[in-house]
Amino acid sequence: MIFEVIQIIAEQVNSYLEEIGLDKSVVPENIAFLESQKDDVADLLKDGVALTVINLAEEAALKNFPNHTIENTKTIYRNSIVNLNLYILFSANRDKYVNSLKDISKIIEFFQGKKLFTQANTIFNRSTSAMSNVDNFRFTVELYTPTFEELNYIWGTLGGKQLPSALYKVSMIQIERNIVQAEGQVIGEFSGTTKRKEQS
Repeated sequence: MIFEVIQIIAEQVNSYLEEIGLDKSVVPENIAFLESQKDDVADLLKDGVALTVINLAEEAALKNFPNHTIENTKTIYRNSIVNLNLYILFSANRDKYVNSLKDISKIIEFFQGKKLFTQANTIFNRSTSAMSNVDNFRFTVELYTPTFEELNYIWGTLGGKQLPSALYKVSMIQIERNIVQAEGQVIGEFSGTTKRKEQS
C-alpha cells in the first residue's frame, strides 16, 4: 500500500498544481539520485519536484490490537495489522530558485486545504494494474517540521545539496497479508444451570 499511497498523493498534488496554472512537476523518485549518473533518473528530476519516502515507522499504540473476523460459524484469527506512518519529502529542483519556492509554497497550500484522503474524496488513475484494486483507504497528511539538526542529517544522508523542501507525515497506512493463523468455533449459547451462592 506504500506505492499506492505515494501514487495517489503525487496525482492529487499534480492535479492541484495544474488547476492553479503551474506545471505538473511532482515525480515519485528518490532525490538522492539527483547527482547520479543515470540519465533517465536525472531527466525525471530535472526542473521538477521529487517526492521521496525517507522513513517509515510503525504506530506503536495500535501494535497489539487483536485481529479476528467472524466468517459464517468460524472465528478467523490473523496476525495484527501493521499500521505505518510514512515520512515523505517534497524537494523542488526547478531551473529557477523562485519556481522551486513557488512549488513548495503551493504544495503546502494544497495540504492545508486537504489533510484527509479517503476513497470517497479522492479521484485517482485506476488504469494500471497496481492501482485498479485500491478500494478502501483512509490516511492523513500533516506537515512535519524537523529541527535544524534533523534537517542537516536528512540532507547529509541523501548525499546532495539542500533544496527547497517540505517534509510530511502520512498516517496511517495499513498493511495486512491474508494469512489465517488459527480458526475457532463461534460460541453460540451457554448451556447448563448456574447456582447462586448463599451469603453467610
